[in-house]
Amino acid sequence: MLAKVFPIKLKDGNQAKAEELVRAFAPQGPGQEEGTLSFRVYRDPANPDYLLFVEHFADQAAYDAHTGSAAYKELIAGQFADLIVEFVEIDHELLVSL
Repeated sequence: MLAKVFPIKLKDGNQAKAEELVRAFAPQGPGQEEGTLSFRVYRDPANPDYLLFVEHFADQAAYDAHTGSAAYKELIAGQFADLIVEFVEIDHELLVSL
């Protein structure tokens, strides 16, 4: 399993628009992808203009399919990318799961 974590700083005042895009993307992208095991996006009520993506994929090929999808290209690499200041892509390996 491949785990990805993305802390994302949004441009000021873009929290609502970013959340709208993520809600639109989830059923069109990850919700349709066999190799996407989980797709979760968190907001921090104390930290505006910030989102945390936590995603799990069957393997690298599943992640590549995810980022190569039409929905990803339009909504995440396209519209969502215009709303961010920066993001960091952090790979994780599962240690414990209950």
